[in-house]
Amino acid sequence: MDGASILERLGTSRNILLLQGPVGPFFDRLARFLIEHGRAVSKINLNFGDRWFYGQPGAVDFTESPDHWPHFVDDVLRERNIDAVVLFGDCRPYHRSAILRARLKAIPVFVFEEGYIRPNYVTFEPGGVNGNSLLPRSPGILGLIPFTQRTGKKSAPFSRMACCALTYYLAGRIGRSHYPNYRHHKPFAIFPEAWYWVRAWWRKQLYKFTEREYLGRLTGELKGKYFLVPLQVFNDSQIKHHSDFRSVRAMISTVLFSFAREAPDDTHLVFKHHPLDRGHRHYGQQIADAAADAGVSGRVHYVHDLRLPALLQCARGVVLVNSTTGLSALFHRAPVKTLGRCIYDLPGLTHQGDLASFWKSPTRPDKRLFERFRNYLIGMTQVSGSFYSGRRIVLGDPDLVPAEVPHVAQPEAERAVPQAVGLLHAPQGAAADALYPPRLIPLRPAEPVLPRAAAARLRPANEDVGLGAALRTDAVG
Repeated sequence: MDGASILERLGTSRNILLLQGPVGPFFDRLARFLIEHGRAVSKINLNFGDRWFYGQPGAVDFTESPDHWPHFVDDVLRERNIDAVVLFGDCRPYHRSAILRARLKAIPVFVFEEGYIRPNYVTFEPGGVNGNSLLPRSPGILGLIPFTQRTGKKSAPFSRMACCALTYYLAGRIGRSHYPNYRHHKPFAIFPEAWYWVRAWWRKQLYKFTEREYLGRLTGELKGKYFLVPLQVFNDSQIKHHSDFRSVRAMISTVLFSFAREAPDDTHLVFKHHPLDRGHRHYGQQIADAAADAGVSGRVHYVHDLRLPALLQCARGVVLVNSTTGLSALFHRAPVKTLGRCIYDLPGLTHQGDLASFWKSPTRPDKRLFERFRNYLIGMTQVSGSFYSGRRIVLGDPDLVPAEVPHVAQPEAERAVPQAVGLLHAPQGAAADALYPPRLIPLRPAEPVLPRAAAARLRPANEDVGLGAALRTDAVG
């Protein structure tokens, strides 16, 4: 992995706190790299899986009740003189609370996530990712910021990621007595998960047979006549935190009945199951029943393992919540309608009208604008490499480092209220500069303070709400 971009974004931060990372040894390699380049690194382990994969000095265990987590984070931030927090996934309950504690102390937070641009990249972004991203929401800024084109390295095979996940869950299960109060953000039992992966493999073999003629039909007689709906995994935090849907099932119902009411009679609707959700969920019965109720059974289809690029190239349009598949669709110049909050929902890229208008007249993306946006996204947020490649993090080729971004001056009053985890009042002066380096100041007007009810839904778990309650609310069965 290219470490130059990581160091460049961390800037002058010297004392770095790592929280949970992706399953596997990536954070161990990251800590080793940072230590080699003069940073002091601390780590908090929340379960035995975290501990199993981390072998660097400076790690501490959190074994208390989740309601003590905010106080524990405060103590570590103070005692270790932390000036940057790095974590994977900013919607996990433990992380949402820790982000709030850090920001109240004007400590910047850096978030790893799976790549916006896939494969060959991972995301490493200051402030937050996806719906919490602090990237400007104005297409006009894209033409002002030049970036050198960077080439991603080959991603790791799926088998290595699966092996890391299996080891992580197994370690967490075996060592659960050392962390008796830990609450995972997803189901944490090894045996049900193992069964889901076995079922996923079996279903994949089945779909090779049952769907063998579907691709030819969708790229042949139905080419340009169907709308594609790529589904996200059932417990995707982007659905829960960055959309108005409570579940993937709710999204399916909304899209299907809107299609039945508004779409032209000669069009079709194709739901594509997420490959990583193959063993966990199956929406076939729901889709069949809803299509029958709406009188469009012959025009609604449900597929699993067809090649996504081929489907995107032949689709009349793509409807999704906020999946990064939307970026792939834009790359193939397919019209896109987003139903949630995401970084690429910009005028000129996605359809800005409602869903009813999209069925009738979908807006095709501007090719040149997308190329500028993609280069901008890579330069500001992406790191070449993979979490699961097994390779060391190295400084890499200096030519892969993005060109320097010119600072765009902005009045203090126009600094955006932070999107992530419901921090409703932006700090001012030096604190604001610490939270948002000048090159990353969002170029959109400040957002109004939310009504109390809305703020409560977005607020992270802290002493007032109780992290234990948040974990019970956020846990997915």
